[in-house]
Amino acid sequence: MKFDFDKVIDRRGTGSLKWDVPENELPMWVADMDFQTAPCIREALAARVEHGIFGYSIIPDEWADAYVNWWGNRHGFAIDRDWLVFCSGVIPAISTAVRKLTTPAENVVVQTPVYNIFFNSIYNNGRNILESPLKYDGEGYAMDFEDLEAKLADPQTSLMILCNPQNPAGKIWDKETLAHVGELCAKYGVTVISDEIHCDLTDPGKEYVPFATASDTCRDISVTCIAPTKTFNIAGIQTAAIVVPDKFLRHKMWRGLNTDEVAEPNVFAVDAAIAAFTDGGEWLDSLRQYLYENKQYVRKFVSENIPDMKVVYSEATYLLWLDCSKITDNAKQLSAFIRKNTGLYMSPGLSYGKNGKAFIRLNIACPRSIMEEGMKRLAEGTTAFRKMNAETVNIDNAAKKGDIDE
Repeated sequence: MKFDFDKVIDRRGTGSLKWDVPENELPMWVADMDFQTAPCIREALAARVEHGIFGYSIIPDEWADAYVNWWGNRHGFAIDRDWLVFCSGVIPAISTAVRKLTTPAENVVVQTPVYNIFFNSIYNNGRNILESPLKYDGEGYAMDFEDLEAKLADPQTSLMILCNPQNPAGKIWDKETLAHVGELCAKYGVTVISDEIHCDLTDPGKEYVPFATASDTCRDISVTCIAPTKTFNIAGIQTAAIVVPDKFLRHKMWRGLNTDEVAEPNVFAVDAAIAAFTDGGEWLDSLRQYLYENKQYVRKFVSENIPDMKVVYSEATYLLWLDCSKITDNAKQLSAFIRKNTGLYMSPGLSYGKNGKAFIRLNIACPRSIMEEGMKRLAEGTTAFRKMNAETVNIDNAAKKGDIDE
């Protein structure tokens, strides 16, 4: 392989959020990757540093061209350059949308389990979180359109945040599903914010559908949030964009982003995005293959060594959603136990909504050797947890029978 994703790079002591953990811990939680970014990006940033002057930056035509060409070639989304607006991140854009497109105490619909920071963007701005739980059949997720329509029909609902592809479950929504979402939202006057930051991280041979391409209606009622940051592991550079075809909606968002002071790039933001979307394709395709092999490794390992845990089927993201319902109905307790006893640090599913209570989210974007160590700890921790529970049950049963002195 041309790119060495097996290389282990020590991230401790670098100010990394993910790796700011005790020495014995192995973090596989927050969504950033343990791989160096694409060489083309490193080279572009090195050239910028070498220049040595770090003044205010503008948004050149090349920035818009990079987005337009990438989405046109990769995803069949013909973006007009005028539809693009720079922003410093997807979450800042979503928070701006909540403030600008809704009023206090209005409802914002999310489909749980879903990226937990959506809740912060809604709650911190004085709006109501309205959950429309996805339907889980033991294999994967689907939208509950009856419930969704009921939530959208509430006169107090004015905004929906869609996760496409879905985080944490890795679901790629098909065109028909997205078009139906658009129909319902248009029917009830609800604007859609589509978070598509994971769109390039699909399994090899799998493609996502941009929400705005599902129908003319979807195009006209939506704000699409995109970025190179998850795809190319450059979240710390803070560079993103929104795509807003409707000129009136775009003006509102443009004003909101400027008011919130998140519409101007730092000195590296533009160069990183241009390099990623101009020359990063070969690196990305190699990464997708490597991530897919990591997924396959985890699925096989869990099936053979932790058969009462299930890896929910996914086709996108480098995050796996582990169904622990046959082990416990409180996966938060399980994940805390595993972390305390083995050092493996994962994300409890309850963070992603009430219906995530029996799940754990696992980040598999790491060198294979780290992945293998993580799986070893997962198996050890799960076995110890089951043993502890069995002993507790035995003690409780003995106490009920009066075999234990009080």
